[in-house]
Amino acid sequence: METDAVLPPPSQDPPRIQRLDESVVNRIAAGEVIQRPVAAVKELVENSLDAGSTSIHVVIKDGGLKLIQVSDDGHGIRYDDLPILCERHTTSKLSAFEDLQSIKSMGFRGEALASMTYVAHVTVSTITSGQLHGYRVSYRDGVMEHEPKACAAVKGTQVTIENLFYNMIARRKTLQNSADDYPKIVDLLCRFAIHHKNVSFSCRKHGAGAVDVHSVAMSTRLDAIRSVYGVSVARSLMKIEASDANPSTSVFEMDGFISDSSYSAKKTTMVLFINERLVECTALKRAIEIIYAATLPKASKPFIYMSLILPPEHVDVNVHPTKREVSLLNQEVIIEKIQSVIELKLGNLNESSMYQEQQAVDCSPVSSVSANKASCVNTSTSGSQKIPVNKMVRTDSQDPSGRMHAYLQVKPSRHHESSCGLNSLRSSIRQRRNPKETADLTSVQELIDEFERDCHSGLLDTVRNCTYVGMADDDFALLQHNTHLYLANVVNLSKELMYQLVLQRFGYFNAIQLSEPAPLQELIMLALTEEDPDSEGIENDDLKVKIAQMNAKLLSEKSELLDEYFGIHVDPQANLSRLPVILDQYTPDMDRAPEFLLCLGNDVTWNDEKVCFQTIAAALGNFYAMHPPLLPNPSSEGGSDFYKRQGKGNVSGGNDMVEEGVDEELLSEAENAWAQREWSIQHVLFPSMRLFFKPPTSMATNGTFVQVASLEKLYKVFERC
Repeated sequence: METDAVLPPPSQDPPRIQRLDESVVNRIAAGEVIQRPVAAVKELVENSLDAGSTSIHVVIKDGGLKLIQVSDDGHGIRYDDLPILCERHTTSKLSAFEDLQSIKSMGFRGEALASMTYVAHVTVSTITSGQLHGYRVSYRDGVMEHEPKACAAVKGTQVTIENLFYNMIARRKTLQNSADDYPKIVDLLCRFAIHHKNVSFSCRKHGAGAVDVHSVAMSTRLDAIRSVYGVSVARSLMKIEASDANPSTSVFEMDGFISDSSYSAKKTTMVLFINERLVECTALKRAIEIIYAATLPKASKPFIYMSLILPPEHVDVNVHPTKREVSLLNQEVIIEKIQSVIELKLGNLNESSMYQEQQAVDCSPVSSVSANKASCVNTSTSGSQKIPVNKMVRTDSQDPSGRMHAYLQVKPSRHHESSCGLNSLRSSIRQRRNPKETADLTSVQELIDEFERDCHSGLLDTVRNCTYVGMADDDFALLQHNTHLYLANVVNLSKELMYQLVLQRFGYFNAIQLSEPAPLQELIMLALTEEDPDSEGIENDDLKVKIAQMNAKLLSEKSELLDEYFGIHVDPQANLSRLPVILDQYTPDMDRAPEFLLCLGNDVTWNDEKVCFQTIAAALGNFYAMHPPLLPNPSSEGGSDFYKRQGKGNVSGGNDMVEEGVDEELLSEAENAWAQREWSIQHVLFPSMRLFFKPPTSMATNGTFVQVASLEKLYKVFERC
């Protein structure tokens, strides 16, 4: 029987090992270091921080694929270093491998810029201290494309990355088909902003007027968190600290903030910095989540900010291509100690936290802020969802029936009748929107952009959805927002609102016609006399006359500008005849006109366009602000004594001062003024604020808004009784 012989396979030579071309090696390495646009932004921002920058601005187009531009005010780059700036493994951070044991900077390997040049078009503009001009140079594949060219530049460095992954088709298509990287970039900058509180950050899309991240230098970490993530997040945070100085176990210092039981979110937000470097630590994050799940089940997705400081030799920063993760010496011991501190902190919270409002919050800084409007509902109605009593709100921003006047029997003001109904006035205010067209002046747009960037998102939500309750005193109004009661400084609010409206309506004002033209010189003389009423003598009077003449002449010379842009009309005889309408149904207190005109003459910087417009708008804002009337409030303590008329009478043949009753005319004027002011605050100021006002960040800390009561906290007090 014949069988087929098994033949050996034909001999094959093993494939030859060959050295890859250097450009291929560099492009592979670049793909590992710069995995996504957000990785490029992180590397550039860290370089800016290493350069000692105090201001970093980021511009993004198409999620970073078309454009990434990072500008800073750091120390810049030397001209002699520009040729090797983007070569691989060129760095100013270390010179020997042993330096890694004590590295404190965020960049050190010299791979970030080099990697970007292999997958994008890179342009660098920089200037160092003492130079008369800067230099701009473009890079491709790690080398300069041309000699550095002289250019105009401001202090620091600007790096522009264009067409990212233009030569990596698969990577670019994958990123184009996935979610936009822009939210990731915004989140990254928000994390940097709360840690580097002495550095201002901004981020916007290319071509957009408004910024999506705008942080300024803050005095405290909690202020920085409040500025970036909002008031609701900051209010729910608790400070934590932990440390260990035993070399046999671990050496570290930790401080940070963690959320309490009133915070609830869809996912955990953990901002972790180790030795000033933004990193991730999955083991630590998971350990904290376990503590929350066991202690506060309803708040098991916490907000965590944590900063760890360890000896540099205990941290291996070179374990990940993007430096996203680090390796710690005695990591398990450190995590266990931090876990114990957090467990103790959460365990001390009030056990009755079940009564607190558990409202899901998406703390992503790029998500639009939306507040749940709580309203009092009839829980006995079939099909309605029962609302816990500590979340019921007796008023809302659309219903005036629950305001203070509905619960107090207030004596109606004499001689004061509103000329139009509330509904018609609100309709008028809503129809008076900001003109979309403004004068074609860059300086005005810059001023508008400044207060829009500085808008506090938490206060904006409060203003948009608040209810006016009543006046607490001459300066403060009571506002209700959801389950919180606030005191709001009416003067500060109205002053800022008027300032913003002047800029937004720049060049488009209706006019208030004065019944009789008012001489500028006489009005300014009144202001000077009020400023220094005790000064006497011919010399002082002559000086005041000269000041009044100079200011009146100056305002006459600037009459064309004032009339065209601000609606302030000064006729050829130096008389004030028209003022602008800033808010419908509202006229400023003309008793403050002398002070306003003196301010225009003395405080306006006329030779600088932007500063000129800013100071004029500020003067108008102060003039139109709803200051208390100059006459004392008759209803205040001791206010009625001011209106008691004194005169000479004959008592037993002598000429003694006797009380002759009340000056009815003056009292009526005062009552009308105070009643008109409160009516304007309720029916003009706050409806307009809901439509137009952008509260600046400073109002969260300067006493303009003060929380005086919280329904949830009141219920916690009652539970203990």
